[in-house]
Amino acid sequence: MDIVSALAVLVRVTETGSFSAAARERDVSKAAVARQISALEEHFGVRLLHRTTRKLSLTDDGQMLLDLARPVLEGIETIEAALGRQSASPVGLVRLGIMVAASHFLAPRLPALLASNPGLKVELVVNDRFGDMIEDRLDLAMRVGDIVDASLVGRRIGIAARVVVAAPGYIAAHGEPRNPAELASHACIIHDIGPGSDIWAFAGPDTAREVRVSGGMLANDGAAVHLAARVGYGIAFLPLVQVVDDLRRGDLVRLLSDYPSPGLPFSLVYPSRRHLAPRTRLVMDFVIEQVRQIRTEQSALSEEAIV
Repeated sequence: MDIVSALAVLVRVTETGSFSAAARERDVSKAAVARQISALEEHFGVRLLHRTTRKLSLTDDGQMLLDLARPVLEGIETIEAALGRQSASPVGLVRLGIMVAASHFLAPRLPALLASNPGLKVELVVNDRFGDMIEDRLDLAMRVGDIVDASLVGRRIGIAARVVVAAPGYIAAHGEPRNPAELASHACIIHDIGPGSDIWAFAGPDTAREVRVSGGMLANDGAAVHLAARVGYGIAFLPLVQVVDDLRRGDLVRLLSDYPSPGLPFSLVYPSRRHLAPRTRLVMDFVIEQVRQIRTEQSALSEEAIV
């Protein structure tokens, strides 16, 4: 038995919650995964998993082995990276937790990374509300705001700002607001994320200001707000990273550029107790490079950084 490989299978069975998912990742049969788990149980003389038709869960012995196996496997990955065995073409799955807005710019760009690294798989876990990274089985995640969780290592990659946008058709029909106060006379599409969602904040030439907006459409999903703006229903206040491609193509137009919104830092984070696997570092570097390129392109177009 290759005990290192078997331990890696145990980790992924536990993190994915099923034999089938672990088998798909490794491109082997479900039976092959089950045999490796059985071999581990026979080797250590303990039962590692409680198995039912609906759920897998670790026994106490299984949890102990998992806790001991993770640092061993991470150490091996670090050694392999240092010796260059994985650096040329990292393989395996990276689960990346990402906000809805950021997924709009990353999803069309990700295939280029996968095409140049055939052994790499990336699962985008798209959600604006993330909990514990370990419980969510995330290798890497994007976070907005200051990183206060001491269990996470963060690398800041930009400033997340929101911009006021509308479709050219809407502007042709209804005109363009010259200042935030004029938004009151326009149909605004509200991203309903809780109390205060209808208050849009701006940093004006002289002072900061907040404006209460209204309109016939509200949605708790930023993608729905985005689509409604693109078809010309009204004016939206969206993360710039979500609409950068629309602005470049002319599908949306940025309004009130003299009144930027206060930005928040955003970062890529990973659990501090983990060594960063080569495949995870590759994905991190790719995301950072995409953000850098977008900043450069937008600066060339409008002399305004986008993030």
